[in-house]
Amino acid sequence: MTNKSFQFKQFSVEQDKTAMKVGTDGVLLGAWVSLASKPLGILDIGAGTGLIALMMAQRSDAELIDAVELNDEAYEQTVENFENSDWGDRLFCYHASLQEYTDEIDEKYDLIVSNPPFYTSTHKELSKERAMARHSESLPTHELLSNVANLLSENGSCAFIIPYEATTSFIDLAEKNELFPCRITYVKGNHNSPVKRSLVQFSFFKKVIEESELVIEIARHHYTSAYIELVKDFYLKM
Repeated sequence: MTNKSFQFKQFSVEQDKTAMKVGTDGVLLGAWVSLASKPLGILDIGAGTGLIALMMAQRSDAELIDAVELNDEAYEQTVENFENSDWGDRLFCYHASLQEYTDEIDEKYDLIVSNPPFYTSTHKELSKERAMARHSESLPTHELLSNVANLLSENGSCAFIIPYEATTSFIDLAEKNELFPCRITYVKGNHNSPVKRSLVQFSFFKKVIEESELVIEIARHHYTSAYIELVKDFYLKM
């Protein structure tokens, strides 16, 4: 992925200032999360470029779509991308850690989405900014989930994309915060590859979990119909 802007069907994402470029994980989460409850207030935790919040603006009629981003450059990039979109009046980014934001805000959100940092091993070779964005020490999973539980409305839901191998521990931590999975989709690169990611949506109510599998490619750059159907409203060439 280059530093150049990434053009989607209804918006573009500048990414020259931030270490976290547009990637498949963010697009998957933004396209997959269920908006069936018609959320009025949405929060994107760890905005990066603002990609997921922008996708929420395209997909929903939410009156308020907030994002929170700690990194200086990523915050500036998100603000720029929000202002350049057609939905600038509904999008707002706060420059704070999630912990600071939760302490200061009285708002409850109907939907919270996050593509969280998930590398728990040290990545010394990465730039400091990219390491922070990809490293769960800056936002440990238990803190992410406890803050989400505090910010979520009673009938709201929250959704994350996480490494497949972290799924069980993530769900266990969520349940300690009274958050229970209602949808899980296991993501594979192709039919023969192992499951790489889990898309998980939670609420405060125990329900029968709707489980599915998503395969992205049949062959290199030859996408499955299910993946095309999921992302076709966003990618120019789908």
